[in-house]
Amino acid sequence: MSTVPPAPLRDDDVARLFDRRTAPLREFAEHAGTVAAACHDMAVRFHSGGKLVVFGAGTSCPDGQHVAVEFMHPVIVGKRALPAISLTADVATVTGIAERDGLGAIFAHQLRYLAAPADIALGISADGNSESVLNGLLTAHGIGMLTIALAGAGGGTIGSSPAVDHLIATTAADPRVVKEVQVTAYHVLWELVHVFFEQPGVLGPAVVA
Repeated sequence: MSTVPPAPLRDDDVARLFDRRTAPLREFAEHAGTVAAACHDMAVRFHSGGKLVVFGAGTSCPDGQHVAVEFMHPVIVGKRALPAISLTADVATVTGIAERDGLGAIFAHQLRYLAAPADIALGISADGNSESVLNGLLTAHGIGMLTIALAGAGGGTIGSSPAVDHLIATTAADPRVVKEVQVTAYHVLWELVHVFFEQPGVLGPAVVA
């Protein structure tokens, strides 16, 4: 039985793969003011003693853990550690809530008992329509937390929610591309928060790098 070898990948095929990614990243860069405002508000909350609470479902679950560990244990030596937790790290708690109250409650329930008004909620959703992430952001907003959402496909239902203080969205719908943009986005959030901490007088006289 003979097999036909696959056609070689042409340069323009490869170029299209890169173009699919560069356009959303350029779009993200065009919203630098929105990102800077979110980072300033995050830095103010951290400076006031707040912590970062991150959550996401499905493929966004490990992103939440990624964000939390980078704030808690910076990979760049000399940067200060900032308090952060991921609500997806405790499988027993997540599955216990899901079994009794449903998947839509897994983050909202934890926020009610773990978070405080001075804290920051960062919800991550690839398509902007995650029920559990939206419910978490609604609960966080009700508590008085600063709420930030990373969402794909233009923001979806999360992006249109009044519970979101800062929306960082991409119009990309391809979940792979959305993931790549969101990784860049939360790395930029981390970097800019530290920039604000390192500028004397921006957040208050007691700020130290």
